[in-house]
Amino acid sequence: MSSKSAKTSKGRSDNNKHSEANVKMSISDVKRRVLEVLSEADKPMKLHNIAEKTGLNVKSSMMHLLWLRKMGYISMLEGNLYSITPLGRQTLSLPKQAAGLPKIGKKEAETILRLVPIDKAFHFHTGIGQYLGVYATSLNDFLSKIKTVNIKSIEFHVPRKDFESWIESLGDSELAKKIRAIRVAGLLGENLRQKMYETVKSRFDELSQVVSKV
Repeated sequence: MSSKSAKTSKGRSDNNKHSEANVKMSISDVKRRVLEVLSEADKPMKLHNIAEKTGLNVKSSMMHLLWLRKMGYISMLEGNLYSITPLGRQTLSLPKQAAGLPKIGKKEAETILRLVPIDKAFHFHTGIGQYLGVYATSLNDFLSKIKTVNIKSIEFHVPRKDFESWIESLGDSELAKKIRAIRVAGLLGENLRQKMYETVKSRFDELSQVVSKV
């Protein structure tokens, strides 16, 4: 084999290894959502359209698009259009377990869904020293309060990582990661409430199913 052929063969091998590594790499929920939007559109999209569909601001969208492009999950076409690549579609097709989301057992699910005493509950504020008199003593209770609590309280707690810390204290690192992704997305107002509610409800339903299994 010639030196040139050997280099070509090695290059292909390295590229294959690089692609496999990319597919196996865990990506954040926000970046996954960007890929889902591009996949569902089934056509190239402009930056502002992606931002609108994902609920992200333009700056955050650009940041995630740059990372996804660098990793080969999306490509940029003429006219500043973004398109999902075969590697990006392959990543979306991976089961959650392959994407870095750990399985959870019945006992762990029961622990996360347990009732906690009031001193361990989440207490909602709209600012320092501005307690609403509203608290949640379980994940289900938290879900209910997120739906109705003053939006200023959600906007106060998200940037402070208060929700993430409390969810971690329940023992649910995975949900904490998802809430962290919401914080990074920079959502505000009712878009923030809706995303929080949908994320917590999805996880609550998932855990409830685990618990109900015989």
